[in-house]
Amino acid sequence: MQAKKDIRALTKDELRHFFKENGDQAFRGNQVYEWLWNKGLHSFNEMTNLPKKTREMLENNFTINHIAVDVMQRSSDGTIKNAVRLHDGLLVESVLIPTDTRTTACVSSQVGCSLNCTFCATAQLKRMRNLLPDEIFDQVKVIDNQSRTFFGRPLSNIVFMGMGEPLMNYNNVLKAIEKITSEEGLGMSPKRITLSTSGVPKLIKKMADDEVKFKLAVSLHSAIDSVRTQIMPFNEQFPLSELREALAYWYKKTKNKITYEYVVWKGINDKKKDIEALIKFCRFAPSKVNLIEYNPIDDGDFQQADASVIEMYQTMLEDAGITVTVRRSRGKDIDAACGQLANKTSL
Repeated sequence: MQAKKDIRALTKDELRHFFKENGDQAFRGNQVYEWLWNKGLHSFNEMTNLPKKTREMLENNFTINHIAVDVMQRSSDGTIKNAVRLHDGLLVESVLIPTDTRTTACVSSQVGCSLNCTFCATAQLKRMRNLLPDEIFDQVKVIDNQSRTFFGRPLSNIVFMGMGEPLMNYNNVLKAIEKITSEEGLGMSPKRITLSTSGVPKLIKKMADDEVKFKLAVSLHSAIDSVRTQIMPFNEQFPLSELREALAYWYKKTKNKITYEYVVWKGINDKKKDIEALIKFCRFAPSKVNLIEYNPIDDGDFQQADASVIEMYQTMLEDAGITVTVRRSRGKDIDAACGQLANKTSL
């Protein structure tokens, strides 16, 4: 027997065409599209403005391959981590990060990761596959519901900083963002979405050419090629000169400030020359540096730099006229902090 097609793979026009072809009215396609994307429904039976016969026809022809939250963990600081089961049984993780003024969804884009950053728990997992647009959308919808339930307010921000390299799943990530920002979807402003990449120059340029409206963050961690290659081996394929050229192109096309994410480790990038290289790298376009607290992943090779080093980074960057913030990680007690997502909840 042939497997039913996932209805969320169809565009609105394709849905309208399906109803016309099957002797129903085209506007039914608009109704179904609204149920799927605006209301986020996963059951044809709950589409209450459709006649029973129409719902049965949908049931006979399609499926909705939605995600399910296998395990939800709550941190002592309010952070929520979801172990998300996909329709084929694979797992990813997503995180809700609350503050006094906002709630942020940290979502995954791949099962595992295509890259090989040595400090990241997700990179130790084999990349199984890319997430589909609806699987990314569902993570956001689930976290929006959790934000409303636990914090009494809708989701305010989204960061693509979960499992996977978003640019290695370019088309699906952009389709998901289109649904999330569309008035027919969740209606979120693209300015409240940040895509974080380890730096794939060709695809950063493509984003600029595609005139995306969301923000860009780059996991940099060193502006010295030999150091960056040590901690992020793919830097050999995409060296800093190419990354910088791509980011200059991005800024020229979008005029959007670039955010650099930067973890400082003891004995790796904690010298004055590391800061001087970072300042030099930042100078070609308006930028902001987020100094991120390191979250250990059990291997002991990486250790958080001393507080005095972080202060030195902050002072030198500010003296050079570069905006800098120090980010404290949330959800460490449930392995939900930056670099810790590795499906431990599934064990």
